[in-house]
Amino acid sequence: MVTERKKELLNAYKDRRPEMGVISFHCRPAGEIFLMPAADIPAKFNRIRFQLSAGSCPNKRLQALWTQYGQDAFVLQTAACLEYDDPKEDHMQELETLCELCLLETPGARRL
Repeated sequence: MVTERKKELLNAYKDRRPEMGVISFHCRPAGEIFLMPAADIPAKFNRIRFQLSAGSCPNKRLQALWTQYGQDAFVLQTAACLEYDDPKEDHMQELETLCELCLLETPGARRL
């Protein structure tokens, strides 16, 4: 019975349709915007926020702004969503293209 439940949960996880797209970290006081593609938007937001709070974000400029102004100075939002059919396919190329389009449409934005 336990094995059946594990299989059921695993299949449900594999078949889930995470929200994919481009995320944005906007530092209001500095006016700087950072964009990044995300295959699972909520998970990526959590990861980057954790890295920033731990002082270990790979983007040193974003880390410096976060340290200087704090979390409340940032607006975290989804810049664009990716529409897709098959959750099992690799959508990274499409996400990269969507991110590049967002960078072109947002003056002064940089890649996270």
